[in-house]
Amino acid sequence: MRPLSDTLARLAAIRAIPGPLPGEPDGRLVEVAEFGANPGALRAFAYLPEALPEGAPLVVVLHGCLQSAAGYDHGAGWSALADRHGFALLLPEQQRTNNANLCFNWFVPADVRRDAGEALSIRRMVAAMVDRHGVDRRRVFVSGLSAGGAMAAAMLATHPDVFAGGAIIAGLPFACAATIPEAFDRMRGQGLPPAAELQARLRAASPHDGPWPTLSVWHGDADQTVAPANADAIVEQWRAVHGLAAEPSLTERVGGAPRRVWHDAAGRPVIEQYRIPGMGHGTPLDAGSADGIGHAGPFLLDVGLSSTDHIAAFWGLAAPARRTEARPPAAAAAPPPRRPTAPVTVVARSPSPAAAPTRSPALAPAPSPVAAPSPVAVPAAAASRPVAAPPPPQVDTEPPPASRAAGDGATPAPTAEQPNGVVTRIKHVIEDALRAAGLMR
Repeated sequence: MRPLSDTLARLAAIRAIPGPLPGEPDGRLVEVAEFGANPGALRAFAYLPEALPEGAPLVVVLHGCLQSAAGYDHGAGWSALADRHGFALLLPEQQRTNNANLCFNWFVPADVRRDAGEALSIRRMVAAMVDRHGVDRRRVFVSGLSAGGAMAAAMLATHPDVFAGGAIIAGLPFACAATIPEAFDRMRGQGLPPAAELQARLRAASPHDGPWPTLSVWHGDADQTVAPANADAIVEQWRAVHGLAAEPSLTERVGGAPRRVWHDAAGRPVIEQYRIPGMGHGTPLDAGSADGIGHAGPFLLDVGLSSTDHIAAFWGLAAPARRTEARPPAAAAAPPPRRPTAPVTVVARSPSPAAAPTRSPALAPAPSPVAAPSPVAVPAAAASRPVAAPPPPQVDTEPPPASRAAGDGATPAPTAEQPNGVVTRIKHVIEDALRAAGLMR
């Protein structure tokens, strides 16, 4: 078991993390105001190229923590690629009322179940795009970075009948953690469930029995935020449903990076995995070339290899991407210097009479020694959301009894005179630390 002091130290570190840089949106995205019931309380943005053809594909793009839909699109270049190749974009966006660090709540079981929470909100956004813009429901894809990558894994697992393919960048496998200590460990690559258990959780996530989405997995081999072992675990989770052998059917180098490919019995590539040498935590870009897309920034790393281009090509949305030689990894591993920003202070809010019951908090924390904020490392506890009228019956907002906060959230500091002795004191220390980090009300 992880020592209590270690968990408390990680929780306290959250309070010192600086805020995000402002995004660089250029007004390309349009907010989708109505898409039906929204149990996850997310926002939705869309991008439709001019003269979008009837039956065009749709790509869902999920940002990381401390990012916005517009900022991540500007960095990764998805709307620029949509202009070139004629597909629509849907970009869900997290709100601070749900998560203080703008992370999708991939670590909250009620948000990653089929027909519940944030997963259901995203599903309804997709349905609205199909109905209003005539996109091809058979060619809907999802991609995400870090926390967005973990949520993309959840969308593929819970709604495999909706998505033809997905891409997970610096993410984690579906349902790999359900508690705060587990989330810490999985990000470090510790205690990942065995392949058979991950495969069982995938199959149990929906009644679907195939065909299954194709999958593109990207990870830097110098990622100190989400261990590269998670990329291997993602491949293992999806191999079985496709009936694939353990060893890839093709191994090659693309832009200086190893690429492994698994083909199905018909010879169709269904899983690919890129491991970028020397790259840290972020989305790989080729922003510096003459026809490159995107813009480098924190966790948007110009390594001379565009994941956006290659993912679109793997899905059949674009011609095979240009295969360049990767730039020296040392230059790619660190994001550009950041402007000083005020620290993010997470404040525990008093419950409102109109608020829904608070769900059990969960966290994927920032591992040492990374100093800069990460798009996945610092998700705050999921906040309570306003109750819709009528409330969606599928959403489970009831927290486990051990996680409930009482009264106005104030708990006195433990003292030696308290009747329950050591157990009571430890309980209060944990609760105080959780509240100080904004993880408990």
